[in-house]
Amino acid sequence: MASRSGHVVRWLSKQIYNTSWGCASNVRLYYTYSHEPFHPLKRAPAWKTAEEAVSVIKSGDVVFVHGAAATPIKLVEAMTRHGKANQLEDVTVCHIHTEGPALYTQPDCEGIFRSNSFFIGSNCRQAVNDGRGDFVPIFLSEIPLLFHRKIIAIDVALVQVSPPDKHGFCSLGTSVDCARAAVQHAKHIIGQVNPCMPRTFGDGVIHKSHFDAMVDGIENLPEHEPKERSDVENEIGRLIAEELVENGATLQMGIGNIPDAVLSSLKGHKDLGIHSEMFSDGVVDLVEDGCITNTHKKYHPGKIVGSFIVGTRRVFDFVDNNPFVVMCDVSFVNNIPIIAQNPKVTAINSCIEVDLTGQVVSDSIGTMMYSGVGGQVDFIRGAAVSRDGLGKPILAMPSVTSRGESKIVPFLRQGGGVVTTRAHIHYLVTEFGIAYLFGKNLRQRAYELIKIAHPNHREALEKAAFERLHCIPSQ
Repeated sequence: MASRSGHVVRWLSKQIYNTSWGCASNVRLYYTYSHEPFHPLKRAPAWKTAEEAVSVIKSGDVVFVHGAAATPIKLVEAMTRHGKANQLEDVTVCHIHTEGPALYTQPDCEGIFRSNSFFIGSNCRQAVNDGRGDFVPIFLSEIPLLFHRKIIAIDVALVQVSPPDKHGFCSLGTSVDCARAAVQHAKHIIGQVNPCMPRTFGDGVIHKSHFDAMVDGIENLPEHEPKERSDVENEIGRLIAEELVENGATLQMGIGNIPDAVLSSLKGHKDLGIHSEMFSDGVVDLVEDGCITNTHKKYHPGKIVGSFIVGTRRVFDFVDNNPFVVMCDVSFVNNIPIIAQNPKVTAINSCIEVDLTGQVVSDSIGTMMYSGVGGQVDFIRGAAVSRDGLGKPILAMPSVTSRGESKIVPFLRQGGGVVTTRAHIHYLVTEFGIAYLFGKNLRQRAYELIKIAHPNHREALEKAAFERLHCIPSQ
């Protein structure tokens, strides 16, 4: 049986390689032989202009766009021009958050393109909230399943990669996340080849033979410069770093001023590890100061584990050809049982609004969709069920909005999306302190949350808590 099946595979591969379609084929039949991006195939990509490459996109297609700093902006802009010029219809563009103007989301592209976001970036937010774009509520860890299970069938994948090395291998660079799964299943793959894209180790390697077209696309990667932090954000960072992060902890954190404030307050810590779906410039400082060694981690000990990177050229240069960093498929990085095996898992995420019972809104402001589910629940849960019992699931936010309204509220705003449930929340941190809610009943939760609310709102929250719970909040 083994001999016969081997003969069938060899025969099939021979038929595929000898076909007259060559690399111009619109049907990736050689995937019946191997769809593993590491595997070199007996074919070569065609080098084309961006306009020539995207001309394969037709009405009704589903197009995947590589996300975050790896957004292939040159290809996206060419796709938009192609759609308009050829009067395409009903092209779905799916992605996590992307960078650049995302011109396909503009009103003049309605009916031509429709964005389908797995995590909403600022460039797609208006389209989603105006009804011209769509949003899929989904855990970051499960996005690859959409492709593996053919729930979303990708016709064309637009990705940005580093140039091929001497063996013909490219790198997905700063964003492996769900892009690896996308290129495994796309019928047609177009690569924007950019020498500015870092070559990273891990799951993001793809041999050039898997591309149908390559485009010369040198340009600087989109950067996120750190914003000036407020006193409130610095105080939240100090509280988390000094009170909750232990030496030897494995950290997960998102992007933004609060995670940056935490990282800047960790310079006295030792033997920290990083296993996080994303990281930014603040990690580089801690590596250089000797705080991050990854010594005690169970998976990839001695190495930083990430799935995508957002930041400045500093962090891009840091990860380039650096074996200290491993970029992995997000279904691995955000896998709860894997997260839970690391020591002292400390997950630090931000949120928008929390009610007095501990329900957490993270993806919307009332009915306005703002971001997405992301990896918050993946890591909140991974920390909560950590094997050593020392994990800390942490949520953090300023006590008030920019208009002075309390972010700890009696009732969530109508339409607000509960990302982290009452049962998931453990720690909530504001500039006024730390509330530990795990195992506490509703009366006790209200008491702890009111203690860390802004003083200007505490009396009103106490009255509202009594009206809602029919008892006085207390320990």
